[in-house]
Amino acid sequence: MRATPLKSFASLAVVGLLVTGCGQGLLGGDGDDKAAKTDGPIVLGMLIPQSGSEAAIGPYMSNAAQLAIDEINAKGGVLGRKLELKTADDACDAQSAAAGANKLVTEGVDISVGGYCSGATLPTLPIFGKANIPMIIPAANSQELVDQKLKHVFLINGTGSQQAGAAEKWIAKQGVKSVVLMHDNTSYSKDIALRTQTLLDAPGGAEAVLVETVTPKESDYSANITNVLAKKPDFVYWTGYFQEGGLIARQLRQAGYRGSFMVGDGSVSPKLIEIAGAEAAEGVYATMTQTPDTLKGAEGWISDYRKKYNADPGPYSNQAYDAVRLAAEAVTQAGGTDGTKVIAALEAMDGFPMFSGPLKFTPEHTLASGGFQILVVKGDGFTLQDSLG
Repeated sequence: MRATPLKSFASLAVVGLLVTGCGQGLLGGDGDDKAAKTDGPIVLGMLIPQSGSEAAIGPYMSNAAQLAIDEINAKGGVLGRKLELKTADDACDAQSAAAGANKLVTEGVDISVGGYCSGATLPTLPIFGKANIPMIIPAANSQELVDQKLKHVFLINGTGSQQAGAAEKWIAKQGVKSVVLMHDNTSYSKDIALRTQTLLDAPGGAEAVLVETVTPKESDYSANITNVLAKKPDFVYWTGYFQEGGLIARQLRQAGYRGSFMVGDGSVSPKLIEIAGAEAAEGVYATMTQTPDTLKGAEGWISDYRKKYNADPGPYSNQAYDAVRLAAEAVTQAGGTDGTKVIAALEAMDGFPMFSGPLKFTPEHTLASGGFQILVVKGDGFTLQDSLG
């Protein structure tokens, strides 16, 4: 999916938001036992990795969310009320995420705008659901999140199914014959690998000669590398996160592998290049939705981010920014923060402008088109290789 032209994208953050009125808030706990809240800040909760192996992603998301909040508040807020962001650390871990979600519910968040690791996001769905708190998930995208069929859950990143489709399309374009799929047995990673395997198993295409499972947080993957090289593949697709992805890329090259290596969107980070080393990372492909530096017309937004944080926006910063804007628009359309009304407003969205294009949710609360494209490592960053049409 192409991004819409962005003459002044930041100005879109306040379109339709300058409406006065009051609404009913969500203070957490059981959905039938909430105190009314018609003034004070509208509180957005964001679960992100602030510690652990994926901690580098957390600031990209929280910074971008705060940028959107500051822009909206500068124009008067939403329904005459200011937005406020509360974050919690999920450490990309299910137990930490559940604790963080309960913390945010206790703190009275009205809408959740977080979720990076799918395995950590899954256990938070019933926690926010019991409190009738709508979830706009900017990054986590395992098909398992969709398969729960929960009314309060909305994904604004492409799904695992859509990512697998993009991977298969790129592999087919390369004309390769044999592919090894590697995953870390987490919900997100395994889902993409197995869905890609199913697509590759169709007649006439490349063959998935091995699905290799690795143990995350290890430092030596030589046994896995030996298994991979024994199959003499033309192409290796790693669907896990950047910590392991960088090590696998380096160890594959050190072991003599000269075929193509591709990673999933959880590995798209400057950290992958740092871990792999420049030589091993050069030419690594990635399946990924839009990143700030692949978005046409986003120069002004990138400049605003740099001015505020003295750093470049990274992966999932644009999705986190859009999650806040979408939450604000939904509250506006709902006339307040009542969870049921906000959910209805999200379901009715038609054409709301986001980085990924005009928004309209499918009946499954996903984007109609995942917007996955192929990036490639050149030098110290990822650049666009193929938009896949």
